Amino acid sequence: MTGYSGRKRVIACIDMRSFYASCLAVETGQDPMQACIAVVGNQERKGSVVLAASPRMKTEFGVRTGTRLFEIPDDPRIQLLEPKMHFFLQISMAITDLLGQYVAHEDIHVYSVDESFIDFTGILNQWNSPEEIAVDIQDAIYRQFGLPSAIGIGPNMLLAKLALDLEAKKKGVVHWEMEDVPEKLWPVTPLSKMWGIGSRMETNLNHMGIFSVGDLAKADLKRLEEKFGIMGHQLYQHANGIDFSELGAPLVEGQISYGKGQILYRDYVKTEDIFTVILEMCEDVCKRTRDAGMAGRTIQLGVGYSKSAFGGGFSRSRTIHEATNDTMKVYRVCQDLFHEFHQNLPVRQIHLSISKLESESSVQLSLFEKRKWERRKLAAAMDEIRNRYGYAAIFRAVSKTEAGTAIARTRLIGGHKK
Repeated sequence: MTGYSGRKRVIACIDMRSFYASCLAVETGQDPMQACIAVVGNQERKGSVVLAASPRMKTEFGVRTGTRLFEIPDDPRIQLLEPKMHFFLQISMAITDLLGQYVAHEDIHVYSVDESFIDFTGILNQWNSPEEIAVDIQDAIYRQFGLPSAIGIGPNMLLAKLALDLEAKKKGVVHWEMEDVPEKLWPVTPLSKMWGIGSRMETNLNHMGIFSVGDLAKADLKRLEEKFGIMGHQLYQHANGIDFSELGAPLVEGQISYGKGQILYRDYVKTEDIFTVILEMCEDVCKRTRDAGMAGRTIQLGVGYSKSAFGGGFSRSRTIHEATNDTMKVYRVCQDLFHEFHQNLPVRQIHLSISKLESESSVQLSLFEKRKWERRKLAAAMDEIRNRYGYAAIFRAVSKTEAGTAIARTRLIGGHKK
């Protein structure tokens, strides 16, 4: 995030309403708010899940993301359409480019394909109010793409997101300040409606006699920390509207970490399928780390749960004794973090990174282990092949399984360089 000399921050969270369904509605010449569209990947399988549903599908037919194909009513107004991931990604990137006309790119954090955080702080003096900026952005997106959006605004990422989820999705644009927390946030119940609290955490809190966000805000902090550790402290802060997190910065020259995040095209439930994607991501991140001649000691794994499981997730890191850029070493750390913190909920987002970087030459001084040196030479050979011929020229066998995403994503990007 750009530094603004201690000025009060103003963060916006923008959500493209029913993004997949809305894109397909516009493409077929329909009004996204009136069309009855369900996006289903495999219509041959009755158990296939709905990837997205238009607003009218949700209100009139009760069909939403996660609904099974066989649960969709037999109504002639309903259209079942297949996802067009390449098309969706192109639109998402074009919307990000449009946002870049308002703020610097380092002040944009793409949270998912259909949702982004934007730091308005640096442009406030050019507008009458944050709400005016938000409405102008909404109008620009609608004029250019025909897509509806909602925007929550707050003094930090948390309140911007909560303003979006709890109010702006109904009203269009909503601005929350810290003084709004008691009136607007504390009455929220069940707790799973609070961003970052999944159904399992909700159950644990209910067992402690905590049923609303207000209960959580007024709970005994020591008791929360004894029960949940550092997470208990974070829950307490969030219930009081406090969030010190920074916008996720893009990878730039001189960066202090290498990372990769992706939104999965479906919910991943099986651990082995989730590990397939994590391994592919480790491969990519470690390759870029090796290409830069660097190695890192801190590995961070972030997992976002499916909206069908009320969202939430975890982000945890572990620092190892010796810096590495070895794919399998990083992968094993990610496996350990996953086993330790995963709550057995379906996964929809994964992010991982390597930080606390140092020159690889400092690591190579200790490469006296024969196997370690062999693995590094093998990785270098694979990197060279991929640099010359692309990722699909050589890949791990798991990438050819149904759970793999890396090969499909190389095709998805098409002519765009990563």
